[in-house]
Amino acid sequence: MITWAVPDNVGFAVSNREGGVSLPPFDSLNLGLHVDDNPEAVRENRRRVQHHFAMPAAPSWLDQVHSTKVVQLPLTASCQADASYTRCAGQVCVVMTADCLPVLLCNRQGTEVAAIHAGWRGLCQGIIENTLGHFSAPAEEIMALTGPAIGPTAFEVGPEVREAFMAYSPAAAQAFIPAAPGKYMANLEQLAVQRLNHAGVTDIHCTSLCTYTLSDKYFSYRKSPVTGRFASFIWLKS
Repeated sequence: MITWAVPDNVGFAVSNREGGVSLPPFDSLNLGLHVDDNPEAVRENRRRVQHHFAMPAAPSWLDQVHSTKVVQLPLTASCQADASYTRCAGQVCVVMTADCLPVLLCNRQGTEVAAIHAGWRGLCQGIIENTLGHFSAPAEEIMALTGPAIGPTAFEVGPEVREAFMAYSPAAAQAFIPAAPGKYMANLEQLAVQRLNHAGVTDIHCTSLCTYTLSDKYFSYRKSPVTGRFASFIWLKS
């Protein structure tokens, strides 16, 4: 179970792949409707997660496309975006992942929350910064949680990924370790922490859980391209 010392008015949860009704290879708590799983099984899995974590309402699921778009809840219709923000009680922000990095945010007063889907493209192009821009609270009053994602011993990338991050900040080089010829092992969590720090957020709780090496507990697209999605949720209680 993932713990995080959030304000009393904030609720959060991170699911895994256990406790659902989906059949292999989506076994068993797949929450993604877009991966060719049985839609009725996914809807039942979503119902179970909402009930298990005592969420105040159904989560506002996004059509995630590795963008830098942030939407503010409540939504009037489904939309393409990779982060959601709200200051309204009873609205549940959610992002689905299966190797990409989920980032949850709240302010210390417990009046604003957000959920971010940070794949390397969105992270590099500014999804964290765009989401922080929705907060009224200054960065020094914002708390962050980085959830399960592919770890630095499993995430092999090409030089173009390293160069893209270094174009933003030369310090990003610290998050890349040379691997096979022309390849690097990338630390997605470290890159996110760098971006958060640069924006002024220093209260960061890192889970450092690798979806690839823990693929029996979390879905990993790089381990099994046909797989499900787990999710990270955050909401205001009242």
